This record gives sequence, structure tokens and C-alpha cells, in this order.
Amino acid sequence: MRKTVLMAALIAFGFSQPSIAADSLTSKAQTAQQQEKAHNSEREAKFKQEEQTLAARKAELESRKAQLEASIESLSNAFSDNERTLAEQQKKLHLETGSLGELFGVVRQSAKELQVELEQSVANTEQPKQIKAIDDIVAAKKLPSIQELTGLWNAYQAQIASSATYADVKIPFVNGAGEIATINATRLGNFALLAEHGPVDWDGKLASDFPRLPKEVPTSADTAGIVTGQAPAVIDPSRGDIYKQLADKPTLSERFAHGGIVGKIIAGLFAIGMIIALYRAVVLTTTEQKIKKQLKSPEAPTDNPLGRVLGVYNSEKQLHVEALELRLLESIMDEQQHLERGLSMLKLLAALAPMLGLLGTVTGMIETFQVITQFGNAEPRVMAGGISMALVTTVLGLITAMPLLLAHNLLSSKAEAIRNVLERQSVGLVAQQAEAQTMESKQAYAA
Repeated sequence: MRKTVLMAALIAFGFSQPSIAADSLTSKAQTAQQQEKAHNSEREAKFKQEEQTLAARKAELESRKAQLEASIESLSNAFSDNERTLAEQQKKLHLETGSLGELFGVVRQSAKELQVELEQSVANTEQPKQIKAIDDIVAAKKLPSIQELTGLWNAYQAQIASSATYADVKIPFVNGAGEIATINATRLGNFALLAEHGPVDWDGKLASDFPRLPKEVPTSADTAGIVTGQAPAVIDPSRGDIYKQLADKPTLSERFAHGGIVGKIIAGLFAIGMIIALYRAVVLTTTEQKIKKQLKSPEAPTDNPLGRVLGVYNSEKQLHVEALELRLLESIMDEQQHLERGLSMLKLLAALAPMLGLLGTVTGMIETFQVITQFGNAEPRVMAGGISMALVTTVLGLITAMPLLLAHNLLSSKAEAIRNVLERQSVGLVAQQAEAQTMESKQAYAA
């Protein structure tokens, strides 16, 4: 009974439990649905607000685009109109100027040439007004006015007039120490400035001394005599270009200095060789004169090669012919050694000088190639030192070798001629002794 009641209670409770759960889930679902609906409404409101903002922005940009397109079209039309107007104006200008354009070109070209002339002219300090007028014409970008053309004409007139006059002027002068001072000078035409110490170089703003001048040059004190023709003088009409060329032509001492240490060695060898040659020439000439005197009096031997050979003959003539001949030959060989003394040194120096010249040439070329390696070969002045050394040493070697070789040949010929005289006299003495001994032998045989 109790079991039945318990089972019935359990069954009743099982059927009532799902109903309670279903009601709870339905309530939660409705609540979530309402929250989602509110959230979606809020999002839709934001989207609509953003859509309205973007639409307004789009409308604003489209308005600006329309304005820009209208501005572009307006500017394009204005540009086209300006292009047409410019073309028309240029055509009108070309038609109206006509030959005046060519005149403007000729005037500017003439003004530029005169401007360069005035910049280099020694009379430019006296023509500031003309220089200003010429500068204005050169800088102008339009047709010259009648005043400018008149200024060009006046500048030409002033330049022509100054070329026929001379005047005392004060000019800025820079000395060798770089100090600038004002000195008195005399202007000769448009091409020369004479200071108290001679002509000076004028670059348009400053005067300076020329690197080198001829020995006799005019000074400012000679101006009056030069103009009147009473004191003829050498004047450079090229505004100093000829004077400047003197600096590019080195003197003999400067050329010798280009040879460097090798050139000095060659010069020393040349001096030694010439001293030897002159000394031996004096000795051989004196010996030759003594031998000529000795030939006139062979019976009285003196202090000379032939006299010493005769002395050997007189002291040894009692010997047999063959022994006498050997003794005379020995004496001649001794004399030959004295006659040829120093000639081998001359020959050595004559052969050594060209070799030293070649050494200087190689050294100079090495220096030139080193300069090329460091600075390139764009500037010939940079390489001039090595090339000068290379060429000068070669010339010095040849100049040294030729006179030394000639002196050696002449002195050798003179020594050989003296030796031939000694040999002829020796042979004659031997033949005379042989005849005497033959006669004695015949007499002894006959007795």
C-alpha cells in the first residue's frame, strides 16, 4: 500500500518538473530577444547616422570636384588664350623690330669686344664713364636706346683718342712680397705702362713686374724722348705678351739647372776631361817642338824623348845590333807610356758621359710617370720638370762626349806621330850601328 502511494507520488512529481523548466527557458529567451532587438535598433541608428554623415561628405566632395573642374577648365581656357596672345605678340614684335633685332645683336657684340678691350687697356682708369656705359649695353635685354648707342660711340672715341696720347697716372702696384702700393707711372697709348724702374704688367686692376725684361728697357723718365723720337726705345706693343714670352725662354744657366744632380755630374766630368785634354795638348805640343829642335842637332841629346833615346844609343852602342835594338825599343816603349798618359782617361770620360745622360733621361721619365700617377696627365706644366731633366741630361751627355772624343783622337794622333819619329830615328841608329859593325868585321877579316 505504501509502495503504491510512493510510486504515485514520484510519477506526479516527474510530470510537474518539465513544465517548470519550460517556463523558465521561455522567459530567458524572451528577455534575450528583447535585449538583442534593442541592440540591433541601436546599431541601426548608428548606421543611419553614419550614412547621413557620409552622404553629406560625399555631397561636399562632389561640390568641390565640380568647383575644381570649373577652375581647371577656366585656367585651361586662360592658358590657351595666353598662348594665342603670346604668339600674336611675338609675331607682332618680330614684324615691328625687323632689322632692329640684328642691330641689337651687332651692338651687343661690339660692346662685348670693347668691354674686353677696356678691361685690358692701361687707360681704363681714365674712362670710368665709358666703362659703365658699355657694361649697361652688355647687360641689357632690350633694344638699345639712342643714349646707349651714343655712349658706345663715345667709348670708341675715347679709346681711339687715348691710344694717341700719353699721360702720367697713379696705379696700384703689387711687389714681389705681395704688398700693394700706389706708384707713379706713365701711360703710353693703350698698350704700355712705364714705371720708374721700367715697364710693368697691367691686368686691368693691378700692376706688377714682368718675370723677365730685356737688358735695356725704357722708363717713365724716357717718355718725352720716346714720343718725340729723340730717345728710341724698344716698346712691346702687345701689352706685355712679348715680355712674358721671355720668361718662357730659359737662359743657359736655367737650362743647366733643369739637368739636376746628373747634369752637374756630367758637367764635372766635362771640366775634368777638358783640363786633362788641355794639359796633355800643351805637353805633347812642347814635346813635339823639342823633338824638332833635337832633330837639328842629334849629336847633343837634351831632355826630350828623342834626346833620351839618343842617350841610350850613345851609352849602349858598343852592344851587338840585336841587343842595341832591344834596348832602343825598351826606351821607346817607356817614352810611349809617358806620351799616352791621360788619354785612356779621356776615352773613359767620353764613353761615360752619354751613359750618364741616359741615366738622367731614365730618371726624368720615372719622375714624369710618377707625376702622371699622382695628378694625371691633364696639365703639361706638372710634367715639364721631369721631361726637361730627361732631355737636358741627354744633351749634356752628348755635348760632353763629342769634344772629349775629338780631343782623345787628336791627342792620340799627336802621340802616335811622336812615337813614329822615335821609331824611325831608332831604326836609323840601329842600321847605322849595323853598318859600322859590318865594316869592322870586314876590316878584321881582311887583316
